[in-house]
Amino acid sequence: MTITKVSSHSTQKFFHPRLWFEKIMALIVLANYSLVIFDLSYIPLRDFWLQGRVQVYIKIGTFEREIPQPPLKLIPESISNIILNYDIIKGIEPYRDTAKYLQKVDDLNEALNRSVNQQVLSNSNQSGNDNAEEDINKILADLRQQSLQMLDQNPFQIANKTGTLERIKNKMREHVFGTKESSAREAFQTFWSADNFRKNGWRDELNFFDEQIEPLIATNYYRPVGESGEPVDNFGLLDTPFFLLFLVEFLARTWLISRRHTGVSWFDAMLWRWYDIFLLIPLFRFLRIIPLTIRLDQARLIDLKAIKKQASQGFVAGIAQDITEVVIIQIVDQIQGTIKDGTVRNILIQQNAKQYIDINDVNETAELVKLMANLIINKVIPEIRPEAEEFLRYNVGKALIQTPAYQGIENLPGVKTMQHQLTERLVSQLYQGLSVGLQGLLIEDPEFDRLLERLIEKFGDSFGNELQAEHSIEQIEFLLKDLLEEIKINYVQNLSKENVEDILEQTRTLRQKTEFTYPKT
Repeated sequence: MTITKVSSHSTQKFFHPRLWFEKIMALIVLANYSLVIFDLSYIPLRDFWLQGRVQVYIKIGTFEREIPQPPLKLIPESISNIILNYDIIKGIEPYRDTAKYLQKVDDLNEALNRSVNQQVLSNSNQSGNDNAEEDINKILADLRQQSLQMLDQNPFQIANKTGTLERIKNKMREHVFGTKESSAREAFQTFWSADNFRKNGWRDELNFFDEQIEPLIATNYYRPVGESGEPVDNFGLLDTPFFLLFLVEFLARTWLISRRHTGVSWFDAMLWRWYDIFLLIPLFRFLRIIPLTIRLDQARLIDLKAIKKQASQGFVAGIAQDITEVVIIQIVDQIQGTIKDGTVRNILIQQNAKQYIDINDVNETAELVKLMANLIINKVIPEIRPEAEEFLRYNVGKALIQTPAYQGIENLPGVKTMQHQLTERLVSQLYQGLSVGLQGLLIEDPEFDRLLERLIEKFGDSFGNELQAEHSIEQIEFLLKDLLEEIKINYVQNLSKENVEDILEQTRTLRQKTEFTYPKT
């Protein structure tokens, strides 16, 4: 029977309800953040949504030039009309004065068309033509008056579009007088005159207005101010459903985390998911990019391993040098402090130490010595016997060959054979004798233990007394402090000069070799 082993990774690949939930929530957060970005960019990009074109101006000093727009709109008018319904969310309304101005231009178009049609149908109807011309002159006078009001009152200021009004002025000056240095009031008065329309043709003049001036005036709008003192913004109506969903999910998820992990309170679990809090804050909504990025990575919709790896390595490279210096200097300073406060002196001379407290009536030092001796004699020495005998055999034979007596009889028959046998016997007896002698040390002997403890104690007392008698302890402390200071100056400085990037490169190389040698299953 063949048994097929399915890895846990494969199982998770085909069925992982939690992963699907993470993916769904990540996509919802993505949709919400897309809406947030659209909302934040709607006012700056409203002209683009309105006209379907991008207006680009180049200005260097007094030189200003508009880059010609493409003949076709980048966004179809039907889509633009749908997008412009978002004006309701931002509280945007048509500005009455500029809307009336454009409506009056439409009335002029209709009056001119009626006048042309009447002339074609009946050239003899002089009274009808006079009435049409009277209507046209009245509309032109009204447009001249509204133009002056627009220039004086600047209705574009409320929408923060004063620059648009300046472009309108420049276009009208250049069209009427051929220069931007003339008066904008005179330019509008001349443009909306019957003489100008008869001279340059009413259709050409109105085409200029429709293509160059009307799109700029149409961008103006009115946005009322709410009780908070800020412009009306109804984005909260769209964001509230997302807020409620994120709030319920945040509370449920953090509650489950607190229940699943011992010692983690509900508040601790909320701190655990700190990045989700940005989804619940109505201010600085652009910061929702933080939970969005983390959730997309957790849902495996994007892979941030390479970015996190480079970020962590950059962080390590930035602080490794400082941490290395601080840690090493702190260790060296602690050792110097230990020497300075006399701790090392007390250990060496054993005079100012407190009474030693024995908790088990066992001399641990002697027991450690016997334990290590037992390990070496019973385990290590038998194991290394072939190598040890070969080492002894070589050295005994070498010493024997170098003796003058052996050199004198070396060439006699049978001497080399005898030398080999003698060496083998001597080496065997030496190793056997050493092994037996060491084995004898392991035999329980109270007198031996007493003498060993006395020897260790006497050695420590004599060493401390001699250090104190010869006044060597002061010199030792002085030399140790100077040595540590030199270590800080020389070696820590060398650590500072060490290229951290080279160390990280070596680390990455070793990690790749390890992964290649021991691949993950």
